[in-house]
Amino acid sequence: MNLFSTRLIVNDIKKMVGFYEFITEREADWLVPVFAELKTEKAHLAFGSIETVALFKEGCAEPSFNRTAILEFLVDDVDKEFERLENQVDLVHPPKDMPWGNRTFQFRDPEGNLVSFFTPKTSAAKDRFNLCHRQA
Repeated sequence: MNLFSTRLIVNDIKKMVGFYEFITEREADWLVPVFAELKTEKAHLAFGSIETVALFKEGCAEPSFNRTAILEFLVDDVDKEFERLENQVDLVHPPKDMPWGNRTFQFRDPEGNLVSFFTPKTSAAKDRFNLCHRQA
């Protein structure tokens, strides 16, 4: 079994998809006007407008209420990404080193979801992500 996708139910799908296209520098695929996917190497981030909730069960999901999940993006250089985005996003904290070996900064998307960009820095963290061979 593999985790394939995380889906956000959103109020303003065009705004949210545009935000994630900007921060990831990738273009989303629009399957229908109420559903889009942004593909990365390992997983997809999907977006469903509030109208899609009725296809499952009315009220089973609500946009803008998440305070438990963090969407984490592995990047080559977290400090470079911070310089690119620091004045463009709702910053939570600037880059800092975490005790588990990653360097990270966090910000919120337009609907309040917490987003983290991180780069493994210690040998143990790099090993966890199989990145030792990619580092110069």
